[in-house]
Amino acid sequence: MSDEPIRRLRAAARRTRELAGQRAGTGLGHEDADDDVGTIGTDGAVGFDPFPLLGALQRHGVRAVVIGQVAGIMHGSAELTGDLDLLWDGVPEHAPALAAAFASVGARLSDERGEPVATRPESFLRPKVQFTATGAGGDCCTPDLPWGGLRVREVLDRAVTAAGPDGLEVGYAGLDDLILMRRALGRPKDLRRAAELESLRSGR
Repeated sequence: MSDEPIRRLRAAARRTRELAGQRAGTGLGHEDADDDVGTIGTDGAVGFDPFPLLGALQRHGVRAVVIGQVAGIMHGSAELTGDLDLLWDGVPEHAPALAAAFASVGARLSDERGEPVATRPESFLRPKVQFTATGAGGDCCTPDLPWGGLRVREVLDRAVTAAGPDGLEVGYAGLDDLILMRRALGRPKDLRRAAELESLRSGR
């Protein structure tokens, strides 16, 4: 396992905090992100630090895979982000550990309509739950979330793992899967980022 993806993410999170700290608040959360600019333009970028939650997931033995632009950064994308998106297997027996990990970093959850839900195991069994936690907000998804024709459960099986010098291990979507996910979503930022990832792939 390489530590370079985690080094990239630490550097990107630091740049995000620096940039966001120089501007006035927007009043926008990650769910309000512009389809072109992305969450770097929201208040989620202020103080962005995905590592408290990623560390909590590891400590609680949760198998959750990073998707979205954080995964893109770990593959080498230059675009910054202000949110953390996660995919887990949705198995009910695994939900208590997931809930405990989120609770340990003070997470607040909401459903697809933005209505608050308790940080309890059953809340995570929805196809998608939105969260705001220490350092990061985003979406926590199961394979039940519709994603075009993609077999999202297989993304979990093909995920790669990076290991930091401090012992942190982070699973994240493989490059090919991430490109397919971007293409399936099809927003301007997704298509732009898919093209960047394809360029990175062809250069390897």
